[in-house]
Amino acid sequence: MKKYFEILKKCPLFENIEDNNLITMLSCLGAKIETFDKKYTIMAEGRPAKYIGIVLSGSAQIIQIDYFGNRSILSEIEPADIFGETFACAGVQSLPVSVIANDPCEIMLIDSHHIMHTCANHCSFHQQLIFNLMKNLANKNILFHQKLEIISRHSTREKLLAYLTLQAQRKGSNSFDIPFDRQELADYLQVDRSGMSVEISKLRKEGILKSYKNHFELL
Repeated sequence: MKKYFEILKKCPLFENIEDNNLITMLSCLGAKIETFDKKYTIMAEGRPAKYIGIVLSGSAQIIQIDYFGNRSILSEIEPADIFGETFACAGVQSLPVSVIANDPCEIMLIDSHHIMHTCANHCSFHQQLIFNLMKNLANKNILFHQKLEIISRHSTREKLLAYLTLQAQRKGSNSFDIPFDRQELADYLQVDRSGMSVEISKLRKEGILKSYKNHFELL
């Protein structure tokens, strides 16, 4: 576990937990590490919402596929990010989404029951862990509302500009990379890829942005 310390210390679930308590905590929580190949399903829609996952290496996407097979990317998750906690804490019977590996991944999985219920050892740091989890859920709620604001825009152009503006604000720069290729960006914005590509070309011609693959610059 020690080789993952630097990543785990960046994970919001373990904020303000001292290093010497982390190994004890992970043992107490029954944390396990699994490896997944690219495009492998880490968590599958319809499976029990039992585990909370932490990305240790690689990246993954949380996706939802509707009845007609249309894919929507809900979010991109990278090292130190948490996933699955919303559904596990809500007590839903089965996952309404899937988590797919973008690259070969190492994932730490923790049974949510071990987090939500204090153990027989009455570890002093468990209350901090629960506080961190609640804070993370609140932050995820903010991000969810930000995405709703983007996809509720009327046109592809408005959705695209709203997303790119938000990314620039998060990166603190008008020049930035996004975590999606063009098809993935269309899936995230819930728009047609060809229509989105047309809008990007128009915005370039109008001098509003520059773009190359997944790099954008707002002018």
